[in-house]
Amino acid sequence: MTSEYKPVIIVLATSACAYPGADAVGKAHLEYPANISVLRVPSPVVFPEDFYLRAFARGIDGIIVASCGTDCPYEGVYQKLSRRIDRLVKRMKTGGLEIERVRLTAICTVCIKAFLKEVNQMNDKLRSLGPVNRERAEALWRESLADLRSSVGLPAQTA
Repeated sequence: MTSEYKPVIIVLATSACAYPGADAVGKAHLEYPANISVLRVPSPVVFPEDFYLRAFARGIDGIIVASCGTDCPYEGVYQKLSRRIDRLVKRMKTGGLEIERVRLTAICTVCIKAFLKEVNQMNDKLRSLGPVNRERAEALWRESLADLRSSVGLPAQTA
């Protein structure tokens, strides 16, 4: 892939830990690539698996899920998030979407170096992979929705 390609990357950063860590990068007058957007969220566990697939289908090349890790102030949330990302990775793998496009990591409130390492590694990896296959991601997203509808007893949606 050419050096001109700039992948679109989002970071879902927890309000309690990861977002203050990302904010500390700016306060320290350090920089990370401009093609990375940090989104402050209460907890990434609120995003179902199909959210990630839909994001890929819409052209997001990579997603970093930056949480508090095992230091999460809410009991059991990190474990639930980890299982959700594991299911997502399995679906991506079986569906032919590169699993390197999503990463779960723990970033603390003062982890400037860890944050920079994560975003720069993701940026470098995605530059070598190239743009996400949006059609494949769309197909996986639709499959995910069909599975969800089926699991709650709803009929399959027709096109």
